[in-house]
Amino acid sequence: MAKKNSITETSKAFKKGGAPKVGGVLVIEAYLRTLESTPGVYRMINSSGDVLYVGKAKNLKKRVGSYTNLNRQPTRLQRMIFETQSMEFVTTHTEAEALLLEANLIKRYKPRYNILLRDDKSFPKILLTSGHQYPQVLKHRGVENREGSYFGPFASVWAVNETLTILQRAFLLRTCSDSVFRNRTRPCLLFQIKRCSAPCVARINEAGYGELVSEARTFLTGESQKIQRGLAKRMQEASDNMEYEIAANYRDRIRALTQVQAHQGINFSSIGEADVIAAYQAGGHTCVEIFFFRDGRNFGNRAYYPSHADYEDAPHVLEAFIGQFYSGKEAPKALILSHILPNQSLMVDALSVTAGRKVDISCPKRGDKMNLVDHALNNAREALGRRLSESASQRRLLESLSDVLDLASAPERIEVYDNSHISGTKAIGGMIVAGPEGMLKKAYRKFTIKNLEMVPGDDYAMMTEVLTRRFSRALREDPERALGQWPDLVLIDGGAGQLSVTLKVFEKLGVEDVAVAAISKGPDRNAGRERIFLPGRDPISLPARDPVLYFLQRLRDEAHRFAIGFHRQKRSKALSKSSLDGVPGIGPKRKKALLHHFGSAAAVEGCGLTDLEAVEGVSGAMAKKIYDWFHTDG
Repeated sequence: MAKKNSITETSKAFKKGGAPKVGGVLVIEAYLRTLESTPGVYRMINSSGDVLYVGKAKNLKKRVGSYTNLNRQPTRLQRMIFETQSMEFVTTHTEAEALLLEANLIKRYKPRYNILLRDDKSFPKILLTSGHQYPQVLKHRGVENREGSYFGPFASVWAVNETLTILQRAFLLRTCSDSVFRNRTRPCLLFQIKRCSAPCVARINEAGYGELVSEARTFLTGESQKIQRGLAKRMQEASDNMEYEIAANYRDRIRALTQVQAHQGINFSSIGEADVIAAYQAGGHTCVEIFFFRDGRNFGNRAYYPSHADYEDAPHVLEAFIGQFYSGKEAPKALILSHILPNQSLMVDALSVTAGRKVDISCPKRGDKMNLVDHALNNAREALGRRLSESASQRRLLESLSDVLDLASAPERIEVYDNSHISGTKAIGGMIVAGPEGMLKKAYRKFTIKNLEMVPGDDYAMMTEVLTRRFSRALREDPERALGQWPDLVLIDGGAGQLSVTLKVFEKLGVEDVAVAAISKGPDRNAGRERIFLPGRDPISLPARDPVLYFLQRLRDEAHRFAIGFHRQKRSKALSKSSLDGVPGIGPKRKKALLHHFGSAAAVEGCGLTDLEAVEGVSGAMAKKIYDWFHTDG
């Protein structure tokens, strides 16, 4: 706490105008002597080498110089300046280039004092491949490194899967891989249920399949009505010619198209290719809701909750979100926003440079586009309301837990530990983390038990190793507890013995000010009769319907689920290994030949030299090597 107090006192003194310059200001002033008045990006770094903040500037010298006037900065930034021990700079040709670089560096370093986009996973798309006489249609996520046409993004995997199903029914395109396609000798089930035209066994020629591909591409670019009219015309022609089975196939394809059109929801053909983005703020938090429109069709929506300081307003949060969201991905032709950005023209230039074409950004005040923005804002408001309600409930639980365990305050970070093994083998440990926002799954950790001298199944020894490794690293990497990685409460799955082991580890490492509790199931291991063990106190038993007990059960069960899942992964990997894996010179091809010939690895181990020589691809020398591997002692 001494460091935090010194920062606060320094901040107060600066506001009064009587404090000397602190280290961070002196560091910044030293850089100003050689800094140029050019566009660029700067990084503020603490004594541990961690990036505290990434910023961009039209004039680096002027922007960085503003940090030397502490009394004009909010308390949060005063703290950042105080922690700054070094800086790094990158000059750029233009301010737009600086904006792009800033977004990339924020995504890379995730600085504590920046507005952060926490969830930046890529969105799924549909890929219509090329480079093959019979292209396939499939779901794609990640780098667009395959040859073909990409359509999307879709807000969810569910939306992609639904569209793929429609494409199969309406256009009968293959979804199988090229290797499966090459090796088919008869149609698969998808042909039987009328979801594929079976080009693999020549049930359709290349020209006919190419027509289906062309229709699918036209449909995916938003012209479904054109395709539907063409199918209706062909259905009528087939019916007039009394080709009723062909007419029925066209009818089924029309029904599939009608189904996907009925599920479009909000649909404004005038929108074209655009992302509608709205930011709503309440309670010091922001929800950014983004809707994806492609060719006038709604591809779904997604809510984000950027991390930021309380004083950041919606336009600044929205600008930071857009910069990071489109870093590494191409923006659509238009962004329709709920707020005008502080540097909107600069953002237009930056996104246009990345996309290689003009990207329009607008904030409509009337018409269909404004209705879309209002719809996105309503979704953002409702989503944030749900999240704040959940957070409030979680906060009340944490406060009640602090009362039960007699903690100084509600814990901000709870770490829960559990071990898993089978008769002492494949022993592992798991750590889950919870806080005011619920389960923090990105902070979960797995531990493979490394102590080979440990008695198999010794839970105390396993817990000792896990806790020693976890807190030795914390002491080494964050001794000042400034990075938010230290727990306020450690919860152990177990009883008095596990609690005693934990306390011994903490005493040995010199860990203080971390509360510890152990929770064990009561008689007959019945849920609802748990006992909570605390240092120097008698065990506590809570009423079966107590919300705090239910909360503790959830934490313990989540730790158990996580540990068991990791243990099963290790077991499955071990089971998938073969005794042939360790034989020198046996690669996948020879291993496959041996298993096909003998039926199992055990049969290979027991066979004779002559039998090994009969296997295709196994020479006499290799057969001798395999035989000696299994029949020579030592």
